[in-house]
Amino acid sequence: MRRQSGHLDGRYYEVTGEGPVLVFAHGLGGSHMSWWQQVAHFSPRFTCVTFAHRGFWPSATIPGGPDPNEYAADLAALADHLALPPFVLVAQSMGGWTAVEYAQRPEQRLRGLVMAATTGSIAREGLGPLAEWEAASAATRAALLAAGGHQAMGMTALHEQPALVQLYRHVDETNRDLPKEALRARMNAMRTRPPEALAAARCPVLLIAGEEDIVMPPFASAAIASRVPGARAAMLPRTGHSGYFERAAAFNALVEDFVAGLPAA
Repeated sequence: MRRQSGHLDGRYYEVTGEGPVLVFAHGLGGSHMSWWQQVAHFSPRFTCVTFAHRGFWPSATIPGGPDPNEYAADLAALADHLALPPFVLVAQSMGGWTAVEYAQRPEQRLRGLVMAATTGSIAREGLGPLAEWEAASAATRAALLAAGGHQAMGMTALHEQPALVQLYRHVDETNRDLPKEALRARMNAMRTRPPEALAAARCPVLLIAGEEDIVMPPFASAAIASRVPGARAAMLPRTGHSGYFERAAAFNALVEDFVAGLPAA
């Protein structure tokens, strides 16, 4: 099995497996390591490309923190560096900013796009009852943190899979010194695109939501899918913000079914 790792201009990446290419873009609480359950599942049949976004360990530290406006260019540079053929991009949470902005680039190589628990740089207004969800999520977040949980993992995961919650926390803490509030502010400032902008991907799109998500409104995925030709949405029940981590088997099955339905590369 092919295994390769390296740095491109200080940004870390790994390549595992052989076959059609899947590229994974992690969220704010993660890194390339976040996708361990996906790489193990897919690498016997696919080439899995994982990377740490700029500023995220083990990529080089950036004074003042990274600028998410540069994420799409970073992905384009990595695709060029690895000479990737058209690929499926699986983007979770913060990775959605990478995905939406990469889709706008004329040289993008998307064969398919999975947006997991993310609206990326798409504006949330008009996608559903945002104010009511934010109020309910704030209450759930307080209870979750009081119980020793993590906001990126649902309450069900805390009760049923506490070891996974602990592992998620360890991955998150590899970037404890990253100025995440400043990064969140930069990401929020980018929420300007209409849902229709996702049509620039020019490929099928799957939006996956978690029923218990208190970070991204679960209803937003279906709302976006309804306004983008070739897009569809799926809901993971009893799952928080990190379905790929909490419910890996179900998440992987959704991605596998989606990829199987794509036109031949």
